[in-house]
Amino acid sequence: MEDIVGGWWDKLVQRAAYRGHRAAAVRLEQVAPIAPVFFRAMGGDPALALRSTVGTEHGARRRWLERIAGTGERVELAWSDQQAFYLPEKIELFADAALNRELYFWLMALAASTRPAGDWLNANRQAAAACLSAMPGLAASYQRLVAAHLPQRPDPARLPPAEAAWERAIRQALLQPQQALDTLPPARAPYPLPLWLHPAPPTLEHTAPSTAQDPQQSGPRSKPQQRQRRRYRAQRVVQDERKNGMLMIFRAESLFTWDEYVKVNRHTDEDDDDNAAAAAEDMNRLSLAQDAHTKGGKLKFDLDLPAAAWDDTPLGPGLLLPEWNWKQQRLVDDHCRLQPMLPRDAVPAALPARLLPLARRLRRQFQALAPERTRKSGQECGPDIDIDRVIRFMAERHSGVAQSEPGLYQAWPPGERSLACLTLADLSLSTESWVGDEAGRVIDVIRDSLLLFAEALSAAGDSFGLYGFSSIRRQEVRFQVLKDFAERYDDSTRGRILAIRPGYYTRMGAAIRQSSRILLQQPAARRLLLIISDGKPNDLDHYEGRHGIEDTRQAILEARRDGLLPFCLTVDREAGDYLPHLFGHRGYVVVQQAQMLPSVLTRLYAQLTA
Repeated sequence: MEDIVGGWWDKLVQRAAYRGHRAAAVRLEQVAPIAPVFFRAMGGDPALALRSTVGTEHGARRRWLERIAGTGERVELAWSDQQAFYLPEKIELFADAALNRELYFWLMALAASTRPAGDWLNANRQAAAACLSAMPGLAASYQRLVAAHLPQRPDPARLPPAEAAWERAIRQALLQPQQALDTLPPARAPYPLPLWLHPAPPTLEHTAPSTAQDPQQSGPRSKPQQRQRRRYRAQRVVQDERKNGMLMIFRAESLFTWDEYVKVNRHTDEDDDDNAAAAAEDMNRLSLAQDAHTKGGKLKFDLDLPAAAWDDTPLGPGLLLPEWNWKQQRLVDDHCRLQPMLPRDAVPAALPARLLPLARRLRRQFQALAPERTRKSGQECGPDIDIDRVIRFMAERHSGVAQSEPGLYQAWPPGERSLACLTLADLSLSTESWVGDEAGRVIDVIRDSLLLFAEALSAAGDSFGLYGFSSIRRQEVRFQVLKDFAERYDDSTRGRILAIRPGYYTRMGAAIRQSSRILLQQPAARRLLLIISDGKPNDLDHYEGRHGIEDTRQAILEARRDGLLPFCLTVDREAGDYLPHLFGHRGYVVVQQAQMLPSVLTRLYAQLTA
């Protein structure tokens, strides 16, 4: 009974202390489709991805009701760093949903502008002034936001003198951001200002990706999409190995907070994933430590190299390739080792019966793309007689002019289309994700796409090669040779495609560079590089995030400089955040449904080569 009454009291007092307007809330997922475009249009770095913030303690004075309810300690503010720009998961600051939506766009514009150096107040004030000067169209929206927010801020007349002076300075900076201020650092943190960027954003050293394409993200995408944008503050600690399970050493005040460390030897698998995720939302910082105990669900993400007997067949000692270091703005020679390999257990096989009807249809369509036959006269042999040449030859012969018999036949050789196409498929572990009962996994869709695409290309008569890739750090970029340009497309090739399986990570830059080298060796006037992927570049080392994106972009630029035509097909719904930076606005297409990939791929090829 005490628990029930306590629960009622807790809900009642938290509801009374809450300041937001839930009915007018606008969530990040509602503006996410156009947020990257708007951010880049405002001059933001196109390499930055969109992420949601997590709450951080602000340390400002709280109302007595909030202290009783134990709420109001944390706030979600926007900021940007070298990897991404971060926006609140939802905004319910105002009672008007339109204002909450306008706040999202104002924060994006502010994050896109260059933030001057200096203290938090003057830096944000100057950034706001510069933003309004460069984009006058935002002035009306900014004024509405300021007018709505000022009544929500504490009254300076009720604050101690030092805090009141700081609050007056903030109000003046909001109303007149162009006017310079000379203020002293506050004795206490001011009330949070959601119209400005975070005063002390979590640094990269303390921020751990919760959703990288490594273990957690590589599994089936069962979590809500909005959680995939979360980044949590984290720190690496040493696991407490003491076995004092009967003793609890803690401070009494830690009972009122989640983030105080209680030294109890408790294994993490006592709680299910949902409870762990809920607790993570309330933590200021997550602590990561090496533990001898591992949850069973993580075993399938074990990334140790397989035994040689079970691994794919390597071809040669491997190749050393460069990689782009975006911080140093230079290409690091011999940084990656690429290992060409043949799929294990690949045996010659026919095209699966379920793909035969669609393959026949595609072959008929692509046969129409084959170059038309052209007539050649004056041939020594051919299926048709050249009547004009025969008459002219007979007339010259009767007149005694003709000395020898010329070519009197017509031939119809096939026309020539000088085109080579290399298809590079992402075979990383993320392709194991489930996309539906009919389509199966992403890797199944990619496998069918490669088979159907190869059937279509062989019908068109174009030269083509098929490859796949995955990686385990820079020393092991695995490059699967499914069909080389010199090989025929037959049952052996089909067997290799059927034998592909997902694994490891996505070091895309090295795979693109090797594909470019192969494609440049082909004697063709036009060279098309098609990349099929389901996610952004990442790897176990520093390749995750900005480094992987910039290296991949550099590899694409190198390919374009060499005269190649790179194009990307992806099933990643968040690809709009980063693909425009990698391939340009016309260099990629997002396939909304993975099972549509085969038809989109073949239709796209027809358009690109028309």
